[in-house]
Order: sequence, then structure tokens, then C-alpha cells
Amino acid sequence: MTARRALAPMTLVLGIVLVLLGGDAPVFATPAHQASLQRAPNAPSGPDGLGVRLDGLLKRQLHEYDIPGAAVSVVSGDRQLMARGYGVPDADHESRRVEPDRTGFFMGSVAKVFTAITVLQLVEDGKLDLHTDVNAYLKSFQIKDTYPGRPVTPHHLLTHTAGFDFSIVGTASEDPQSAEDLGESLADNQPDRVREPGEAASYDNYGVALAGCLVEQITGQSFEEYVEQRILEPLGMSRTTFEQPHPKRLEITLSRGHRPSGGGQETAKGQYGAWTPTGAAAVSTATDMGRLMRGLVDDGRPADKRVLGEKALRLLQERHYGNDERLPGMAYVLEERRHDGHRYLVKDGDVPGFHTNMVLFPEESLGVYVSYNGDGDGGKAALAADEVAELAAEHVYGKAEGTPKATVLEDIGRFEGSYRANRTSHSDFTRASALTGSIEVSAGDDGILTTNGPLSADPDTTEQKWRQIEPGLFQEVDGDARIAFKGNRLAVSTDVSVAFDKVAWYESPVLHMQLLTGGLGVIALSMVCWPAVALVRRSRDPRPGPRAARLLAWVNSLLLGGVTACFAMLVADSNVMNQTVFLGDSPLLTAVPTLLTASGVATAAVLCCSVLAYHRRWWGWASRLHYALTGLAAVIVLMLAGNYALWG
Repeated sequence: MTARRALAPMTLVLGIVLVLLGGDAPVFATPAHQASLQRAPNAPSGPDGLGVRLDGLLKRQLHEYDIPGAAVSVVSGDRQLMARGYGVPDADHESRRVEPDRTGFFMGSVAKVFTAITVLQLVEDGKLDLHTDVNAYLKSFQIKDTYPGRPVTPHHLLTHTAGFDFSIVGTASEDPQSAEDLGESLADNQPDRVREPGEAASYDNYGVALAGCLVEQITGQSFEEYVEQRILEPLGMSRTTFEQPHPKRLEITLSRGHRPSGGGQETAKGQYGAWTPTGAAAVSTATDMGRLMRGLVDDGRPADKRVLGEKALRLLQERHYGNDERLPGMAYVLEERRHDGHRYLVKDGDVPGFHTNMVLFPEESLGVYVSYNGDGDGGKAALAADEVAELAAEHVYGKAEGTPKATVLEDIGRFEGSYRANRTSHSDFTRASALTGSIEVSAGDDGILTTNGPLSADPDTTEQKWRQIEPGLFQEVDGDARIAFKGNRLAVSTDVSVAFDKVAWYESPVLHMQLLTGGLGVIALSMVCWPAVALVRRSRDPRPGPRAARLLAWVNSLLLGGVTACFAMLVADSNVMNQTVFLGDSPLLTAVPTLLTASGVATAAVLCCSVLAYHRRWWGWASRLHYALTGLAAVIVLMLAGNYALWG
């Protein structure tokens, strides 16, 4: 799971703000005959027909989700069974085809697998201990000692349990030449530690970037150089690089990232930056990623063709943490999934315009990798990558059984309430995703639990129903997904790198949305009606005090209307917003806090005028009440904006 799914709920706020401000998506078709195919000599199209099923799925996805191109590879043991390209690397040049052995795709967070390998190599070399304070290895800066006696360790970094705040705004770059030094960037952008290490898994880009920095500090090499020497060269991954700028021979065959726009495709930007261990700048081909997977699923490879010894490979793949012991958990960077009781591993990746997924079946010595060069309509490329993992698991293990009959009939009402994701930022505007990204849990009289919120990989699925199969453990009705409750925490089987914590009634996103809707409604009404009222009453009431007070309140309503409009533009397109978050370069990110600050000053003045209007009886009681309510509505909106870190 990556940042995109955490941020996607922000777009749902748009419907509300647009109402208060008061067609079918275009399809980029990729004909079936345009797929390019490369197979290993004499190899079948896939184990028992997996290649055929993947071929059909990829063709459908590109057509339905409006994605220009994709590439997929399948390996079994030390054999490449399939490598195939689909569509085009650049929507403006349809004569070029995606070639699985030549066309480079940004891999996004799949690069974190490389980072985990480098750390475990240092463990094998005796240069790093997984359970030692990271500050023992850091030379140029130190991690804050927020929790004395509870240091952050490499183990925490690789399991997303270090406890850092989720903050990624402005961590990427459009130009590879402008990327900062990794260590300097981490020192300058160190987030707060918001929970004790080991308390919960919460997806953490900073933590994995810090793990890559440890590699640099211990070896004296840049992360890119180390990866080249210790992973890429031994595995023969000559079409893969972490360098920025990219070598010219790889740059000329690099795919362009896309997002749907106005019936066509627009170039997505923001794939570069200092944090190369998390995926910035990292590119590869489907065939090269097949070489990596062969190194991770084949236990019989000769020692000189391995990047990890047997013990380190087991460490990479075995479970190290789980938000609930009854659900899948974290290996090192890799995430567990279960299909009808069978365990496999995944690592997905998302950067603007590119989406990837690596699926490993260690027990079956099988690996599948897929990459897309477009965000897709409504961000559906991330779902497409997840669909590949599900298809592969179903092919290997068979169709999952339905929900078993409930065996526990105890009261489930205690699980009702609002649950907020623990990866919700404490410090930047992405915190607003909690308004629509939290989970609302309700219990029915039939013993069925209903959740509303983004628990599913499909952005179109927000309501799900669950049946209790053990105390506190629920399985989706007519599905294989599970959720578990422990104390005030909710965990989900389909995303092991996040947990949802129950919030008090006054922190409920539902309550906050109601307050926000009511407050903005009053402000919008005042913004529209007051100019007309002022024209009517101008000749009746020449006193400057009342006229200035009304003008002040009207200007304040315009300021808050401007905040609403700016925020609406910021989150209107989830694909554009994803790029904006990574680059942090939109003028709207400055406009929102600036307008809020101005409104804060104006609101204070409106409240003073409300008191004066009451004592001096400037207007009738209805007008004075409306004026006071306008001031109160502004206070509510400003307080909620502060709660969701929109003040900057």
C-alpha cells in the first residue's frame, strides 16, 4: 500500500464544497493486436495458463481504465516464463510500442524492496544490527529522542513501525538535476515522532528513506552506487537504474507518465527527488524485474547469482509485525496477503503517472510483476495493479471460499463508531483526507457489521458488510477480506501497513462534515444575500458603523469562499492532487493558509461588531442574530481548518 490510497479520499470532499459554492470518462483504447510479446525460449505462456489470463486482464484494464501502456513479467524458479508489453510508452507517439525488455517504467515504492535487500546485506556483512538504535549509524544528523528508552531501529524502518508522522508534501522533484542529497533532505525534513516504535504499522516513506541513508552512512557510497554494485550487476539488471539524471541509454527508452485529461493524456510530473530508497527516480523494465524476482523466489540459485543468502532471504520474507495477529502482517517492506488461507507477498508502488505491483509466492517459487504508465480514470491504475495480484493468487490457489457461517453471536454494537487511519498526517494539508477517509462502523440487528469508508482497493466501493467468525474477527460477506478489532483499533487484511484508531465523538469526521457543511452554508448564503440587502438599506440607514460591519462580514465570507474554491481546485482531480502532494509546488498550497489567516483577523473583527450591534441595536433582532451566526459559522470553519492542518 502506498500514499495514493491514503490521499484518494480527499477528492470526495470536492462534492460538498462544490455544492456549497454553488458524462462518461474518455477511453484510450489499446487494441489487442498492439501488445508486444517476449517469451523465454521454449517456455509456456505462463504456469498452467496464468499468462493467458494475465493477457486478457491487461488488455481489458488498459481499455476500461484509460491507461496508455503496461508491461508484465512472470517467473518460476530460475526461469522467465513470460514478459509482455501492452500499448504505448508515449500517448503522443502511437507508432512506438511498449517492449518488456527495453521500455523503462518508474517503479515507485517497489524500490523499497531494493532498500530492504541492501539493509539485509549489511546485516550479512556484520556491519549493521537490525535492533540497534539508528543513531548509532547516523553521522550527519540524529533522530530526535522523543520517547526516551524507545529508540528507532532498522527493524522498525523496514516494518513501517518507527512511529514517524506521515508527511510527504514537497518530497519529490520535477527535474532530476534539482534533487537534493539524501542525508541533507532527511535532516531538513525530519517529521515528528507521533507514536512509540513498534506500537503500530503505518506506511512510512521517511522511515524507508532513512534505511537507505543508513546504507550510505555505513558504506560511504551513495545509495545508487551501492545498489548498482550489490544488486543490479550481480543479477544482470542492465536496464535498471536509481541514478538521476538517468544514463542516456536508458532515458531514450523511458516511458512517459500519463494522466487522463480532456479526452487525451497529459504528462504527469514528480517522479524524481532525494528519497531514492523509496522510489524516486528508480526505473526498470519488466524483464529486469523478472531477474530480481528470480533472485527472491529461487532457493536453488548458485551463491554467485544471489543477492541474499538463505538466512537473509528468509528474514526478508518472513512475518515480523502485524497490526492484529489474526490478520496478515509485515515482512521486511513486503506485505503479507492471504488467499483462502494461503500466504503470499506483495509490494505495490505509485508515483505520478506510474503504478506497479510485485507479487511473490515463495512456497511456489513464482513471481509476477506489472507496471502501468498512466494513472487511469479516477486513479484506477492502482486498482489495476491490485487486480493482477488477486488474479495471480486465484490462479495459484483456486477461487476463495465464501464467508463461513458466523459462529459468534455476541453483541457487536461495541464496535460501532468512527475510526481514523493512523497514517493521517498531523502536520500538513493531507490531514483533510480524514474527513472522508475515516471508517464509519455500524451494527445491524441481523448481526452484520457495516463499514463505510475506503477499506477496499476499489475506489468505487465504500460500503462493505461483514459477518463475525471469531470474537472481534469479521469476514466480508461474499468475500475473502477480513477486519479485526482489538481494543480501540481496527485492522484490515487487505492493507497491513495501516491501522484505524477509534476517535471520540467530538473528533468524528461525520460531525465535522456536518459542522463544515452548516458553517459554509451560512457563509455562502451571506455572501450572496448581503450585497442585495445592502443596496436596499443603504438609503434607510446612513450610519457608517452598521454599514462597515456588514461590509466586513461580507468580505470575510468572500475570504472563506476563496478558501473553499482553492481547496476544491486542489483536490478536484485525484491524479493531479497526487502530483501536487509530491511536488508541493502549487500556488494553492500558499493561497489557502494566506486566505485563512486573513479570515482569522476579519472573523475577530466580526465578533467584536456582533457585540457592538447587540448593545447599540444597529438592526432588528433577526438581522443581529444572522450577523452573529455568520461570525459563529466563520469560527467553526476556521477551527476545523486548523484541526485539519490547513493553516499551514
